[in-house]
Amino acid sequence: MALLSLNRRNRGELARLHNEMDDLFDGFFRGLDRPFGSHKAWPAIDVAEKDDAILVRAEVPGCKADDVDISVYNNTLTISGEKKETKEEKDKGYYYSESSYGSFRRDVTLPAEVDTAKVEATCKDGVLNITLPKAARSKAVKVQIKG
Repeated sequence: MALLSLNRRNRGELARLHNEMDDLFDGFFRGLDRPFGSHKAWPAIDVAEKDDAILVRAEVPGCKADDVDISVYNNTLTISGEKKETKEEKDKGYYYSESSYGSFRRDVTLPAEVDTAKVEATCKDGVLNITLPKAARSKAVKVQIKG
């Protein structure tokens, strides 16, 4: 390791080294707070707006309906929960056990007001489907032009 004397000429090199070290550590620790070390937000969500409802599809593999909570407040949909999965194998001469777990939360700003009394959700095979009917005042109204 070479030591650099600190003078005006070498300050740029030290700043560059400092930035590279920051990038290295940021890249290593990024995503460790999410399940599976993913850099993407989890769970993955698709939102589609139809004429009368907003449809949300979320991938929650390994989660049962009891593991997921859904709430709607001030046009924000919140999906939260905890994934708990344990895999265990026993055979002659060996025993294998693996567990994965982690909590998650996604907040989605809804594109229109919804009727919270009519929200429906189903969870099957690791896919959560949420139907959020639009409030009457949020639905588009066709206006006839007089002429």
